Formats: sequence, structure tokens, C-alpha cells
Amino acid sequence: MRRALVVAGVALLALLGAAGPASAHNTLISSDPAEGASLDSAPSTITLTFDQDVQQAQVNEVAVTGPDGRQYGEGTVEVNRNVVTSQVQPLGPAGEYVIGFRVLSADGHPVSEEIRFTLTAAGQGTGAPSSPEAGASSGQDTPAQQANQGQDGDSSSGVPVWVWIVAAVVLLLAGVTVALRMGSSSEDK
Repeated sequence: MRRALVVAGVALLALLGAAGPASAHNTLISSDPAEGASLDSAPSTITLTFDQDVQQAQVNEVAVTGPDGRQYGEGTVEVNRNVVTSQVQPLGPAGEYVIGFRVLSADGHPVSEEIRFTLTAAGQGTGAPSSPEAGASSGQDTPAQQANQGQDGDSSSGVPVWVWIVAAVVLLLAGVTVALRMGSSSEDK
């Protein structure tokens, strides 16, 4: 009986250990502009590179907010495997800009983060006004609000349900195996 419990325990640990990396959300590994960068001239494109492929989805968004609170993101988000790109309008005043993104991870969960960079010389752009009313009137968040929500809006525990189902099945099978062995042992006596 002790050997059956040890085998079941080892099988469960192996199952949960193998499921960990497969359930991880995408991680941003680089960006252009980079976090904390100081730029003399404004970028025309934002490039985000992740450790895994990003799903093609309409929920993928990149927002660029200037120090004046105006929006400088432009166009649609392009996904090429693990690289996400988005066009940027000409930037305006010098100061800190925030790139907020929200993409659909390879495992189906949204991933959000902010990247900050500083524009040291003012540009010619004026950007679009940031109006919370636009999102409120339609009942939806604006792209900037969605990008800035981060992981806090994700109610998932981070572990897919199938991992828990498989673990429960393995435990059930181990229990049945132990019970059958105990029953056959007592009949042999």
C-alpha cells in the first residue's frame, strides 16, 4: 500500500510539474522603444517582442499616451508570430510617454503591461484627445483604459481548468488502484 501511495504521489507531482510551463502567459522580452529609453526623435512604430506567439485577435491593442494626456497610437495592431507592431502618430511635447498594451496570450489569456519612455525634444504632433466619456457612452473601455487595466482585471488564477481536472482524475485513479489492491489482499488471506 505504501508503494502505491508513493507511485501516485510521484505521478501527481510529475503531472503538475509538466503542466506549469505550458500554462504560462506570454512574457514581453523586448520592446522598441525600450523601457526607460530617452529618445531625441519620436518613433513611428512600436514593436513588442514576446517569448511565445501572440494570437491574432481583435482584442490586441497598443495605446500611446503622451505627457499631455493625449493619445498618439494609430492604426491596427499587426501580429507576426511573437512580434506585435503598431503605428504611432507624430508625437507632441517632450516628456514621458506611456505605451500600454493588451494582447491575447498563446494560452488564451490577455496580457497587459505598460512601457515608459521619454521624448527629449518636442515633436510636431498634436495627438487625439483622451476622453473617458467616449468609452462610457458606448459602454466599453477606450483602448487606453483597456491597455492600462493590467493583470488585475483578469480573474483567472493563472492555472487552466484542465490541469485541475487531470490532477483530480489521476488522484481518483490512484485511489481506485489502492482500494482494489487492498480488497484483493484481504481476499487472499
